[in-house]
Amino acid sequence: MRTRTRRLVVTAVALLTATTALPAATAQSRQQQAAQAAQASQQHPSQGGLSAVIRYTEYGIPHIVAKDYANLGFGNGWAQAADQVCVLADGFVTLRGDRSRNFGPDAATDFSLSDASDNLSSDLYFRGVRDNGTVERLLAQPAPQGPSRAVKDLMNGWAAGYNAWLKQNRVKDPACAGAPWVRPVTGLDVATRAYALAVLGGQGGMVDAITAAQPPVAATTGATIAAAAGSSLPDAAAAAKGARELFDISDMGSNAVAFNGGTTANGRGLLLGNPHYPWQGGRRFWQSQLTIPGELNVAGGSLLGSPTISIGYNANVAWSHTVSTGVPLSLHQLKLDPADPTTYLVDGKPEQMTRRSVTVPVKDGAPVTRTQWWTRYGPVVLSPSAGLPLPWTTTTAYALGDPNAANLRFYDTSLDFSKARGTADVLNSLDEHQGIPWVNTVAADSSGHSLFAQSQVLPRVTDELAAACSTPLGKVTYPAAGVAVLDGSRTDCAIGDDPDAVAPGIFGPARMPTLRDTPYVENSNDSAWLTNLDRPITGYERIFGPVRTTASPRTRGAVADVAALAAKGGLTVADLQRQQFANRSTTGALAAADAARACAALPGGTATGTAGTAVDVSEACGVLVSWDRTMNSDSRGALLFDRFWRKLLAAVPAPQRWKVPFSAADPVGTPNTLNTDAPGFTKALADAVTELRAAGIPLNSRLGDHQYVVRKGQRLPVGGGTESLGVWNKIEPVWDTANGGYQDTSFGSSHIQAVGWDGSRCPVARTLLTYSQSSNAKSPHFADQTRLFSAEKWVSARFCEKDILSSPALRVIRVRN
Repeated sequence: MRTRTRRLVVTAVALLTATTALPAATAQSRQQQAAQAAQASQQHPSQGGLSAVIRYTEYGIPHIVAKDYANLGFGNGWAQAADQVCVLADGFVTLRGDRSRNFGPDAATDFSLSDASDNLSSDLYFRGVRDNGTVERLLAQPAPQGPSRAVKDLMNGWAAGYNAWLKQNRVKDPACAGAPWVRPVTGLDVATRAYALAVLGGQGGMVDAITAAQPPVAATTGATIAAAAGSSLPDAAAAAKGARELFDISDMGSNAVAFNGGTTANGRGLLLGNPHYPWQGGRRFWQSQLTIPGELNVAGGSLLGSPTISIGYNANVAWSHTVSTGVPLSLHQLKLDPADPTTYLVDGKPEQMTRRSVTVPVKDGAPVTRTQWWTRYGPVVLSPSAGLPLPWTTTTAYALGDPNAANLRFYDTSLDFSKARGTADVLNSLDEHQGIPWVNTVAADSSGHSLFAQSQVLPRVTDELAAACSTPLGKVTYPAAGVAVLDGSRTDCAIGDDPDAVAPGIFGPARMPTLRDTPYVENSNDSAWLTNLDRPITGYERIFGPVRTTASPRTRGAVADVAALAAKGGLTVADLQRQQFANRSTTGALAAADAARACAALPGGTATGTAGTAVDVSEACGVLVSWDRTMNSDSRGALLFDRFWRKLLAAVPAPQRWKVPFSAADPVGTPNTLNTDAPGFTKALADAVTELRAAGIPLNSRLGDHQYVVRKGQRLPVGGGTESLGVWNKIEPVWDTANGGYQDTSFGSSHIQAVGWDGSRCPVARTLLTYSQSSNAKSPHFADQTRLFSAEKWVSARFCEKDILSSPALRVIRVRN
């Protein structure tokens, strides 16, 4: 079968490389053309250069075919540049540390590749990475510690393809047309992008704290010194909140569920992946199919600038990722030499910090030079946060440990996923490469297997180590948030090693929370504990996430939904599609009836708002009663509940919101019963009614009339809801009272895929890229899939050759350098 498949693909490619467009033809004439082109397939039309064939089908989805990894990377880089050149070029400016030179030092970044608050901070960090040769050293490591030859070829080929597109095409996107910063790139640039994504949860999430850290220049106040030493700690709740914010990729989330064959109509697996990622900027997904005949055939979504499929499927297996609760960083409290705040003591012996001087060119100004300070644990960080203060005093400083700063293994992990024949191969790839930085993996296969694995790169902080070595601050932050603050003055408090780990200082595969072949595995960004209600996962270290704690409304709704689906059985891809757009609000189901009853009981139907004015809310009571508890575009009352709930969260502290508290014995059903006696309840209701009326929005208006995106002058209603509403189809819309509601979406559902198998070599896949392939408003693929998302429709994926060749939109190009 494999040989036959290779011949079919090679023959098809030979036919397609002979033309730049495929004319309409009968099946017989296509077969004749294929036969005539068979000999040509053995030739090398690029005369030794790089080349690939790109077949575009509906919605601008490219199916890229090449003879090896370098040529496949070439075609991939070309095709990504054609759709996203400005977004990609902007990202490469970031990675070169050139934002201040081109855009000025004070402008904000788009937070795609780090959390740097302004261009100068971003440049100081990324130029420091460049100056230190960090990525070059990772590239030089032999596999599996470093990238394989195949991945290096993909990255170098990608750079060549991107450059060839720039050389052979004029940039028409107004966002960067004629801009001097749109420049050729190198394979090192592509690898640096992978590095930036890997450290998003560690160094990349604390760029400002790294670039701002400077030793004290004068005597520090006694109060600050005492706090740093641990004799005076911030409030425990504030410290826990501050610790959680250290690992806050708040514009990313996800749902994913895999069903095993015992729950499906045909005994084969099913997977629904619903990642929640930004709709703008450099963390968008981009769709493609990548094929090397006889070697690789995979389709799915890639994070921009990536040469491999990040989330996808092949003829045998499908996988998705969800942002995990694992904390991929550690903090180390340093005891400083009283005579020199840049010298720290380990077992009483002085150790000098490493000084890295970084210079950043600045537009219309003198270059800025600043020093970064590094230790055996990582960079020194400085945070003045009241919740989690990390000061640098004459006695104490804090260093950041980030094991992903030595991780360039994600692309090899993904490449092996792409070639997997089942979930066992997916797990083997996770075990071999250990390259996943901050996500879980959920997978299903055509043989009926399911898999959940929180296999990610985490500092090897065991509960035992944390108990023995936590500072007073760490004794608060580790149990509450999984953020370790260890005593950096003792070698016996150093992070340990696992014998099965691919690199020092991280957990090995044996410690990873994993669940195989249960009827379902599901994750919605809570811990591994509730992956399956009947088989809760326990026994892992706290740094992976909590156990027996309150789940988010989205997790509660998702687990309830998928458990019911699994119990029903006979599932198909169509069931996955219905789940994606069910748009049920878990919070609405829990709270709307209680809110409506309390509303109806208000004397005179009035409530007092923040302004102290009595507001007639009687109409709202009936609207809440009749609301169908969904966030569908045509749902009436959804918008009112949304605005009310946001205000209630701000007005009523979490412990006071529910009358029935959380119980680990009923994690889906608790907490429940809205506490309408809380003082902030009536104020939130009054403020929501006031807000909507001031904006001219009827309380019973349809959600889609006021939650929409505008594309090419057309309003496209968008269903779904925000995180706190507990909706599977998560959408984080941007509120604009002056213009009548939610306009555009900052992040949410992105590259959605519902995948199953029917016994043929062609997977049954339905996909949807919510924001479409191109961010160029002039592209025909700027909003075409967004219109589908608005209408809750899907793309029937074309994976097999017969399906690609039969596409009425088929357009074929051969690209070369």
